[in-house]
Amino acid sequence: MLEIYKFTAMTTPCEVKLYCDDKITSDNCIKDIMSECKRLEVKYNFYDASSYLNKLNNRITNILDNETKSLLSISKQYYKQTNKIFDVTIATIKEDNSLKSYVGCNNFNIKKNKIYFTNEYTKIDLGGFVKEYSVNQAIKIIKKYKIKSALVNFGGDIYALGVKPDGSKYNIAIINPKNKDETLFSIDISNQALTTSALYEREGHIQSLSSLNDDILSVTVVSSCTIKSGVYSTSYMINGNIKTSLEVYIINKNLEVINIWKYY
Repeated sequence: MLEIYKFTAMTTPCEVKLYCDDKITSDNCIKDIMSECKRLEVKYNFYDASSYLNKLNNRITNILDNETKSLLSISKQYYKQTNKIFDVTIATIKEDNSLKSYVGCNNFNIKKNKIYFTNEYTKIDLGGFVKEYSVNQAIKIIKKYKIKSALVNFGGDIYALGVKPDGSKYNIAIINPKNKDETLFSIDISNQALTTSALYEREGHIQSLSSLNDDILSVTVVSSCTIKSGVYSTSYMINGNIKTSLEVYIINKNLEVINIWKYY
């Protein structure tokens, strides 16, 4: 039995499809997923003065819980792997563009369970990073309920768990960046994450000190983890020459689909 749930979290439309024979089980599962999304939204809200993230940014505390330590450590790793393109400190210049010199994950360090900033200006915004993380968390909850087939889609950050009851993989449509009502191609995934970054979606979402690549309209990345896919789909919108073994599909301004991953 397919149960479809829709809700909004982190200002994003969310959809969860669960193949489950027990309605009570699927309803309880979605309640836990929604509760987890709300928890993350409150904890890492950049604009809420009372949020845990804001207390870190305003130097009210420098103590990291295990979850935040892990997320910040991962963000620093991706900062290096993407040649400083993926950067959770870009929020430093949201209100003051003169603070560019304080942007960069090298401006904070993690030692044991504490964060140390090198200056008073650098700020962290986990933004879409947390949304992608919440997809991973949703999948963990689904597995806890022993549901073996599901599709989680939080604003285009997608994870397909297992296969459909008929044995087929989940087919994900990739939209034409120039016409949102048209599908250019589709990708079949199972136990994989897929994210797409494009100019037609959330124009302010892709932020960097570097300019966007005008030749690239859309980037889709398939990997084992939603966070990883999200980091690289965003980063490729800025620099299409990043080397990775991930499955990457770039749509250029001529609407040609380039499978970057085949070349590495």
